[in-house]
Amino acid sequence: MKKNRRKILSGSRKILFAILAMFLSLSASAQQITASGQVLDAQNEPLIGVSVQEKGTTNGAITDLDGNFSLNVQQNAILVFSYVGYKSQEMKATRQMKVTLQEDNEVLDEVVVIGYGSVKRKDVTTAISSVSTKDLDMRPIVSAGQAIQGKAAGVSVIQPNGTPGGEMSIRVRGTTSMNGSNDPLYVVDGVPVDNIKFLSPNDIESMQILKDASSASIYGSRAANGVILITTKAGATGNAKVSLTAQFGLNKVADKVESLNASQYKELQDEIGLVSLPDGLPDRTDWFDETYQTGKTQNYQIAVSNGNEKMKYYLSAGYLNEQGVLDISYYKRYNFRVNLENQVRKWLTVSANISYSDYTSNGGGAMGTGANRGGVILAVINTPTYAPVWDALNPNQYYNNFYGVGNITNPLENMARAKNNKDKENRLLASGNVLLTILPELKFKSTLTLDRRNAVNTTFLDPISTTWGRNQYGEASDNRNMNTVLTFDNVLTYNKNFKKHGLEVMVGSSWTDSDYSNSWINGSHYRDDQIQTLNAANKISWDNTGTGASQWGIMSFFGRVAYNFDSKYLLTANIRADGSSKLHPDHRWGVFPSFSAAWRISSEKFMEDLTWIDDLKLRGGWGQTGNQSGIGDYAYLQRYNIGRIEWFKKGEEGDKTDYANAVPTISQANLRTSDLTWETTTQTNIGLDLTVLNGRLTFNADYYYKKTKNMLMNVSLPAGAAAATSIARNEGEMVNKGFEFSISSKNFRGGAFTWDTDFNISFNRNKLTKLELQKVYYDAKTADVVNDYVVRNEPGRALGGFYGYISDGVDPETGELMYRDLNHDGKISSSDRTYIGDPNPDFTYGMTNTFSWKGFNLSIFIQGSYGNDVYNASRIETEGMYDGKNQSTRVLGRWRIPGQITDVPKANFKLLNSTYFVEDGSYLRLKDVSLSYNVKGKLLKKWGITRLQPYFTATNLLTWTSYSGMDPEVNQWGNSGTVQGIDWGTYPHCRSYVFGINVEF
Repeated sequence: MKKNRRKILSGSRKILFAILAMFLSLSASAQQITASGQVLDAQNEPLIGVSVQEKGTTNGAITDLDGNFSLNVQQNAILVFSYVGYKSQEMKATRQMKVTLQEDNEVLDEVVVIGYGSVKRKDVTTAISSVSTKDLDMRPIVSAGQAIQGKAAGVSVIQPNGTPGGEMSIRVRGTTSMNGSNDPLYVVDGVPVDNIKFLSPNDIESMQILKDASSASIYGSRAANGVILITTKAGATGNAKVSLTAQFGLNKVADKVESLNASQYKELQDEIGLVSLPDGLPDRTDWFDETYQTGKTQNYQIAVSNGNEKMKYYLSAGYLNEQGVLDISYYKRYNFRVNLENQVRKWLTVSANISYSDYTSNGGGAMGTGANRGGVILAVINTPTYAPVWDALNPNQYYNNFYGVGNITNPLENMARAKNNKDKENRLLASGNVLLTILPELKFKSTLTLDRRNAVNTTFLDPISTTWGRNQYGEASDNRNMNTVLTFDNVLTYNKNFKKHGLEVMVGSSWTDSDYSNSWINGSHYRDDQIQTLNAANKISWDNTGTGASQWGIMSFFGRVAYNFDSKYLLTANIRADGSSKLHPDHRWGVFPSFSAAWRISSEKFMEDLTWIDDLKLRGGWGQTGNQSGIGDYAYLQRYNIGRIEWFKKGEEGDKTDYANAVPTISQANLRTSDLTWETTTQTNIGLDLTVLNGRLTFNADYYYKKTKNMLMNVSLPAGAAAATSIARNEGEMVNKGFEFSISSKNFRGGAFTWDTDFNISFNRNKLTKLELQKVYYDAKTADVVNDYVVRNEPGRALGGFYGYISDGVDPETGELMYRDLNHDGKISSSDRTYIGDPNPDFTYGMTNTFSWKGFNLSIFIQGSYGNDVYNASRIETEGMYDGKNQSTRVLGRWRIPGQITDVPKANFKLLNSTYFVEDGSYLRLKDVSLSYNVKGKLLKKWGITRLQPYFTATNLLTWTSYSGMDPEVNQWGNSGTVQGIDWGTYPHCRSYVFGINVEF
């Protein structure tokens, strides 16, 4: 009986366990579901790449080309749908879902990066411009500077010439210094750097420009010219993403300056009377076609990113090869980047940003000089068309028999003089960060950065092909320099919100140390061009070879307090103290404070009925920033020149000098100025931010007044007054003031079509107000035949004013160019010179229109300048008619007989710097036109491709201007603050046609 009872109980247990297991299985399956569906925009178009994440977990997915997703989640889970430019949305997970995301018109909640921190845009109290980076992968740009051009109010960006990889000239609210740098401070991922040539635009996530002193003063002594904050891309939670960008472009010279043919050239030379040419010379060479080619650009970048709640990473590698329209000009860059972030503990996060770039370039030969000195651009016009490229009697030599004209070399020979020149540099920028969360509201961040640059600049000229090379028996040089900058930052931030109050307190320190070394060596007398290194030179220069070194350091302390009440009343105060090794210990420290406040008027009760106003904010600020770039590393110390003695020289009779064992001479190099102090810029800013119609229209306006005092300058001394010829002084004052406006509009929203417009315009007025010791500064000599400065800077005027004679046209009786006798003394002399032009524009502007229809996207970007003059010094060489060089076809209209009415003077007229060469440099340029299409299809979905976007972009497509040169956006003096708008054989800008594709999977 007991035995049977045990059997019954045993069977019952089995049945019970089976039922329990079935129940648990059903229960477990009930806890998991597969949520799937589609994500659409307001026009019912599928959204690609939307992040779908189970709230509170790292479980997530990304929508495909059709906007579909599928994700296994817990039952009753909440899914979070997020996409850039759209409002995030949370929904309960179901098996079949249809989600519609709305555009995020509330840009006020966008987080903006500021100095040593971030803030919501609605709480910004200063003048900050954000530059959109959404279209960078569809624009054929080489540097981040090009991405800024025409995109931000108050920021002037010009490309002084079209050289591949050429630097941009960037001015934030005008020029503030005569002798120092006028470039903004670049801060990449929190690290201050002097330029961004190493940075691939495809790696950029966001760009903010701190324009006023109240925003920039937190960077103190290096922020006088504004600050450009750049944040690079980082990994994000979700599925791993691989992105590929590929571009191929063709570049062509947009405009051609026609030159005289052989018969027209002979006729001109017969009038000048300096060259005797035979009759019947043929036209053998079109120098424009021989010199200029179709340039090619290749740009490739691949990036991989991923992340979870603990670890995020972003890896990228890129290659750029820009071959210029001059055969020898090029720019190549390899770039690699690793961004890592790891949350080791809840209270400890470590991160590292490492970038390495390697770039090589050749600028294309001498620019901004005459054809007789290696100038390529002017030689295209100045070389007679009867001349062949090569000398028939000496097949390895360029032709140089110009019937006695000794100041012409053809453009191909001038290019040959520079074809073996190479500028190479590699740069390693590595930073490590430790973030300690001491309390939820108290954080400490420590950053150590290494910025190491190695540059090698080499030249080689063979001893055979060119005239100059034969004169030197071949020559070469090797210049090397290495610069290492270490930066150590420590920042403590307290951020607390209680009820309607918000408080941020930040204090920190920054230590920067720079160590620079260089070496140079020059040689000549080569046997041939087979070995181009200096070990093959028979002569090494005894007085042009050596090494050098230099150091500087800055120690800084800074702090910020920001308070806001209900985001209605906002106050911010900054202070920074910098101590520089360049200045005397008694004047080493500079203190740079700033204050700013904002009032959100739209939050007041009396605005409640104005429902069409989303946001209205009034801003105001005052602050100071510094500049020390105008002085050297040992500016306050007495320095000396070292002069080498010719040790190989034999002394004459009576000379007891032991030349064989002589040591260098020492001479005074400068007058010691131990009272040098900081160049300081004080700026006041008033601004207004307005958003209306549910975010459809955003308007920003600013007025600023900035005054620079104690400008650091090198002042010339009278001859014989001292051992040195100049002295470094705090010398002058300068003012910039202006208005800037920007408008963003969502013009059309309906169906599958959208249209957005972004427009900005800037008005800046610059004036040099005070100089003490030296009252006038001359600059910018151009052609040798004139041999006179064309730029004069003095108090009471804007920088860079052109100075010379007023031309009143051509005298019909004599054919001479008439110059105005301003002092009425009956003769033309230097006292009749006056200001004849102003290179500073009345205003600059930019506008972008973006159209979208279904999968098509069209972007049209125009950019321009109005009211600026250009001194076209190239015309001195191409229309001067003073020697044996060929001229442009414009001289066909020259004066020839008495009584002739013309605006071109006779051959061999009196040449002076005058209004004859000053032209209106205003222009409107169709800068970029981009057309792209988002390809969709089941096959792409099968392959896991979430983005396939081919596109075509045309750059510099059209330019409307009255300027007669090759391009009005030009300055032969590059990035100079005191010389602007001079065209003298400058490398022309090009028209580009680029085909590209963006792929993500």
